[in-house]
Amino acid sequence: MRLSIVCFFVLAGFLSNAQDSNSVVVHKDPRIDILVRKQIEVNELTTREARRYVHGFRLLVISTNNRAKADEAKMTVNKNFPEITAYLMYQSPYFKLKVGNFRDQKEAESYLKKLQAFFPTGVYMIRDMIEVNPDKSAER
Repeated sequence: MRLSIVCFFVLAGFLSNAQDSNSVVVHKDPRIDILVRKQIEVNELTTREARRYVHGFRLLVISTNNRAKADEAKMTVNKNFPEITAYLMYQSPYFKLKVGNFRDQKEAESYLKKLQAFFPTGVYMIRDMIEVNPDKSAER
């Protein structure tokens, strides 16, 4: 019992002496800053692709198994609406032409009405992953 009390007081005295010094000196290797900068660059590159795609809307202009009709529809869209991007995809057995990268439904609806004049068989609004400019998305 005496030994434990003596150890307690010795330890308490040692800890009280350690608390008296208020300064801590850290010696940092300058290579750490280089590693931190490299890691920031790697993080930027690896997350850029993930920030490039977000949930939004596209307009499905045509879904056909005839490649010529799909190409013709894409040319019509490119000629009459050069400001929106047309994506021709093949999902067996159909060629699907989707247009636009619309973040909100209102913007898609305005183009929906314009496209229906050229494609009376039907243009449909669909939810899709859309492309955005990574630099512009960081500004918002």
